[in-house]
Amino acid sequence: MTYKLHCFGESGHSYKVALALSLSGVEWQAKKVDFFGGETRSPTYRTEVNEMGEAPVFEHGDIKLTQSGVILDYLSEQTGKFGGNTSQERRDILRWVLWDNHKLSSLAGMTRFLMNFVPKEKQPTETISFLQGRLNASYQVLEAHLDSREWISCGRLTNADFSCCGYLYYPEPFGFNRADWPNIDAWLTRLSQQDGWKSPYDLMPGNPSEREL
Repeated sequence: MTYKLHCFGESGHSYKVALALSLSGVEWQAKKVDFFGGETRSPTYRTEVNEMGEAPVFEHGDIKLTQSGVILDYLSEQTGKFGGNTSQERRDILRWVLWDNHKLSSLAGMTRFLMNFVPKEKQPTETISFLQGRLNASYQVLEAHLDSREWISCGRLTNADFSCCGYLYYPEPFGFNRADWPNIDAWLTRLSQQDGWKSPYDLMPGNPSEREL
């Protein structure tokens, strides 16, 4: 049974799941969410797709899941790939997924949105600077963690890597320069060399070039 992912190219949280699906080698279908057209704010979307008004949304038969970390965990249960082989491994992966959701992806997603998808005259410069400062602290944590390892958890590619890389491959500037973080850069390079890897805009429908910014 084909997996379906409600997603859009600009969404780093959607990219985490799309990348895991692609590297898992399973059949899946991407259904574009018109986020910038207001779809996620519509009563229909909130009622029929996701009450939280977010993407991604994952469907597999009668099962519908939201929140990228939950979806990644379910996908690993289905495929036997990228999850923990023991309870301890699963908890360590979850530790990094939760850290990412709170300390990395949430901040990177907001910063990138404010810097690239909000009109220049409306961009809150002080807020952006604050967020970039918080992000810098998160980059330091990840950089130090990757100093003596190739992957974030379990000594192999796992959902922790998919979660933490979510926004770091996007071309739009938001204050992240791979050259400043050699361990992160090497990790992202390793991940991009895996069979099935594609960049966000090549993996999901939707691209800033398709609309007037």
